[in-house]
Amino acid sequence: MSDIVQFKQVEEKIITIRGQSVILDSDVAELYGITTKEVNQAVRNNPEKFPSGYIFELTTEEWDSLRSKILTLKKLSRVEHKKYLPKAFAEKVCTCWRQY
Repeated sequence: MSDIVQFKQVEEKIITIRGQSVILDSDVAELYGITTKEVNQAVRNNPEKFPSGYIFELTTEEWDSLRSKILTLKKLSRVEHKKYLPKAFAEKVCTCWRQY
């Protein structure tokens, strides 16, 4: 795979939560060839690089609702149970990942 992430690859991962177009932390990780843990460490260790309000943690209800949608589950290749609730990145934040 090329080092450049194609728009179509990103577009396929965009979902709508809380009325915002977002990409889940696991999808950001997949797009950039890193682990979800590394994504979350980058956010924790470099908060100044991520605009306030553009990252939020899904609620249990949001995650359960997302998981319950069969087509979404197939599209997102999600495991049924996660230790931590996923984070959602608003589309503006996704451009920050070019720095890593």
